Amino acid sequence: MGIKAADALAISFDELTTYLHKYHSVYMEVDGATYYLTDVNDRYWRVQATDQLNHKGHYVDCSELVPTISEFLYLPFKDGKSIADLFDEATFYASEKPEA
Repeated sequence: MGIKAADALAISFDELTTYLHKYHSVYMEVDGATYYLTDVNDRYWRVQATDQLNHKGHYVDCSELVPTISEFLYLPFKDGKSIADLFDEATFYASEKPEA
């Protein structure tokens, strides 16, 4: 789990798939909430709520796990809406590795 970059990304919906393939995660802010869009060991994709932590100190999943990015982008997770539905209202931020 990375930390949210300070500067927003200038990214289109069509570029998001390539971005996720390359970087494996991104933060998405929408309607006052921040979500972490990430893969699980390069095999499954999920949305996580950043305002909730589990007993291990990790973000809590708020979507099902799905095997492809194309399925992931259209998976409802917030009030029946998907990343595709929310894209135009959202701001995206890179996930950066914390400095050691």
